[in-house]
Amino acid sequence: MAKNEPQKLIANNRKAYHDYFIDETYEAGIALHGTEVKSLRMGKCSIKEAFIRIENGEVFVYGMHVSPYEKGNIFNKDPLRVKKLLMHKYEINKLAGKVAEKGYTLVPLQVYFKEGRAKVEVGLARGKKLYDKREAIAKKDQRREAQQEFKERNQ
Repeated sequence: MAKNEPQKLIANNRKAYHDYFIDETYEAGIALHGTEVKSLRMGKCSIKEAFIRIENGEVFVYGMHVSPYEKGNIFNKDPLRVKKLLMHKYEINKLAGKVAEKGYTLVPLQVYFKEGRAKVEVGLARGKKLYDKREAIAKKDQRREAQQEFKERNQ
């Protein structure tokens, strides 16, 4: 595989952007078994309900659903099994310190392949209040209406 190959997006967590303010992002590898990798290559992954925890200096993702590989038979693992994320120790320590602060949490934002390896984009996030969500929706509606008016004027 070429080194300058673009990353292939597998799963995106749009809900995280709606529910949280994303302050920082980190890239982490995922410890997977063979049939899980094949399933990911086919795009069978969901991170909508997933969340990340730091336990004993290690990072784990919970609720990440990787569908069983059709031809995997006995080698398939539990689709919702807890998966270990691979990060540098200093990144884990930094994240652990931030999560200990009030209001911060870790959420998976994207799952993708980069240079043939499965990666997760981890977001350090603060929860949005209801009025923040309403504000974001209002801005999105205004942007959409402005684009619609622009299209109508230029036809």
